[in-house]
Order: sequence, then structure tokens, then C-alpha cells
Amino acid sequence: MADRVLLSASPDNIEQCVQLAVERGLGIEVTTFAFPDLLDGDWQRSLNRYKTLLEPVPGIIAMHGPFMDMAPGSPDKRVNQVCIERYQHAIRIAQALGVEVVVFHANFIASIQTEVYRQGWHRRNITFWRAMADYAQQHDVTLAVENMWEFDPDIIGDVVKTIEHPHLRICVDVGHAHLFSHVPFREWLASLAPYIIHLHINNNDGLLDIHRALPDGVLNYPATLQQLRALPYKPTMTLEMETVAEMRASLQFLDLPEPTDSWRNRLPAK
Repeated sequence: MADRVLLSASPDNIEQCVQLAVERGLGIEVTTFAFPDLLDGDWQRSLNRYKTLLEPVPGIIAMHGPFMDMAPGSPDKRVNQVCIERYQHAIRIAQALGVEVVVFHANFIASIQTEVYRQGWHRRNITFWRAMADYAQQHDVTLAVENMWEFDPDIIGDVVKTIEHPHLRICVDVGHAHLFSHVPFREWLASLAPYIIHLHINNNDGLLDIHRALPDGVLNYPATLQQLRALPYKPTMTLEMETVAEMRASLQFLDLPEPTDSWRNRLPAK
């Protein structure tokens, strides 16, 4: 079975991403609606534009939700309310775009390594994500909570497993798991396997969270992809990189059908 691949499309490269997606039978993960300036501005105009742009895409459409300064489950009720409003807004946009999966960061503060913080974070995030999953279900989308600075898989896993909601699942960011955790990657997959529906894949230099092409970095992607393909549910995987050239260079690692000239007919005439 072929890999289920998406391209991370920013406002700067959306047209190029759509062309490559059509060419190779891929999906798109939209990042445009993750940013506060847009969400507080003329987001409806962007939504209408993206509805048209995404029409020819043959694969799955996903979306990255707001993440800058978001603190879901914050003990500050006013901060938590901002997160609720941002996330619900993103979910409504996702429904309008026909998005299947919306990715949100957990944003656990990994530098606070005390049991009191972890227990409180766990308790508050059960409340937060249970309500958000219900909201997502009402809007026909599924949420995937992504690891960022979390240093072990159970920080997110224990929340999702406790809630056990069909519209709340997990996105594993492979680069983040290698950079910010000392837990072997195979243990991340073993712990979270039944809940992983989406992946972010890219490479890095082992020091910084830079999003490079799969062949350009310290991670051994031929071996990593074998592990990912062995998951019980075949997740979608987004090439989360800065340029379409890097995404194209990464396709050699993936199991995809060969391109044909018929893709040109799917693109709108200029």
C-alpha cells in the first residue's frame, strides 16, 4: 500500500504545493490559518481563496491549527479561554475547507520538570481536550495532538488515552521526538501506536528544530519509515519543510505511484 503523503503548504508556496500534489497524487496540510494576524484579519477572504486553490488536490486535506503562545489547559482561565476561541475558530475553518485532520500542539512546558506541574497539566488538559474533541466531532473533523517539547510520549498519550474520544488522536513529529526526548523513538511508537493518525516528517542537524529534506540530516529515514509503516493504523504523513524543492527531494524515500502526464488536466487553466 502506498504511503499517504501530504505537503506542508504555507502562504508563500501554496500554488507550488498544489501543483506537486496534483502531479504525484498527494494531499496538502494547510498552515495559513495557524497565524494570529490572519485569524484576526480577513480570514474569510483567505478561506474562499483556499477553497478554490485546493479543489484539484487528489489527496487528503489536513490543517495545522494555531500554535504560537498557545497554552491549552492553562491554569490562567483567561489564557485558557483564548486557546479555546482560537482552536474552535480553526476547527470551523477546517470544516469549511473539507479538512479531515487538524493538528494542534500540546505545548507542555518541558523545562518545568516537577510532579506537581505534570499532574496539574494532565488534569487540566483532560478537561480541555475532552471538550475540544466534542466540538471537533460536531464539525466533522478529527484533532491530532502533536508533540513539541514533550520529553516522553506519555505526557500526551496519557491525556488522549484517558479521554478515549474517536475525534481526538495523536500526531507524532519525528524530528521533535528525536530532538527533545531521550526516550528511544521505538518507545514513542510503542506507547502511542493505537492513537497515531498523522505524522510530521523532516530531518535536522541533531541540535536545532530546522525542517530539512529527508536525506539532509542526522535521522536515518529509510529505517524510520520502516518503523512508521509498521504502525497498526496507516497514518498520513506530512513533509513539513520550508521549500517545495526540499519536499520534492524527499519523495525518493516514499512509496508513491509513478507520475503520469494526466495530472496536468487537473490544474485550472491560467
